[in-house]
Amino acid sequence: MPQIPSRLVSPQGQPLFGRYAGRIDRFDWSGLSGPYRRSAWWRHWHHKRWQYVGMGSKQLFVGVAIVDLGWGMTAFAYVFDRLRKRVIADWTQDGLPVLSGAVSDQPVQGAQAWFRGPGAQLSLRHQVGDVIELRVKTPHCRLHADLALTQAAPFLLAVGAIENGVAHATQKSSALPVKGWADVDGQRWSLVDAVGCLDASNGLLAHDTAWRWACAHGPDVGFNLQQGYFGGQENALWLGGELIPLGAACFEFDVRNPMTTWRVHTDDGLLDLHFTPEGGRHDERNLMLVASHYVQPVGTFTGFVKRTPDAVPVQVRALLGVTEDHRSRW
Repeated sequence: MPQIPSRLVSPQGQPLFGRYAGRIDRFDWSGLSGPYRRSAWWRHWHHKRWQYVGMGSKQLFVGVAIVDLGWGMTAFAYVFDRLRKRVIADWTQDGLPVLSGAVSDQPVQGAQAWFRGPGAQLSLRHQVGDVIELRVKTPHCRLHADLALTQAAPFLLAVGAIENGVAHATQKSSALPVKGWADVDGQRWSLVDAVGCLDASNGLLAHDTAWRWACAHGPDVGFNLQQGYFGGQENALWLGGELIPLGAACFEFDVRNPMTTWRVHTDDGLLDLHFTPEGGRHDERNLMLVASHYVQPVGTFTGFVKRTPDAVPVQVRALLGVTEDHRSRW
């Protein structure tokens, strides 16, 4: 993949669509012009920013997100117990913009995201030493986790056009070592053997947005796949520290019963995996003007990946990760 540009927007006011290797300093759409320009009012309602962190070990999977919707804030944190195959902590809350939280336009270097509400405090910050510090306090869960970036494989930066919107950018990591702990109702788990990943996203999106997503990371192999509003723009494979672009993704699963086996594969033949859910989180909301259908199964992927179409397949066995089926009216 080419190295990242210094900005998301060209001097001519056009988004620099593409997939890049590296970490961009800032998501900045202010230079858009021509057909990409929108009114300040439109941007207020359609500009979405979020930070998501996923961390998994033999015992647990933890998912945390802080989302700035422009007109509001929302956040969630959940802990899935892999030994008992069930969610043991599941918290979500909505709030007001600025008053309840914010997500900065810095995806990694200088990143800041926070949320505060009744009984809850969440924060994500980039700290000295190139570490992402994540802190969560909710009524039933406390989390202290530090994700080290110093030895990380190249980050993915994807920039693409959005139907009925303008453009979107996402910065994603491969496997990151984790230090810290998770405490649920007084029981503490160490995260020292966990692997984490980061997803910082920022875009001018459509009111109705839908996607399917799969993500899994280990020390030697990891991937990110998406089918939906962003096309195949963020589809990528990390193999032995190398970042490899993937083709369009296909998700085959039972929409009515997403806790059965999934198949995910790409049209270039570089990835073909079966996903076996162990359990997961789901959320349904319908407030008329805004609504959300969200299911995120946790489980393992088995199959193969390849660097090139004619390369020898690399076998993938029981790689921990998640899939997702998500539809939002926001």
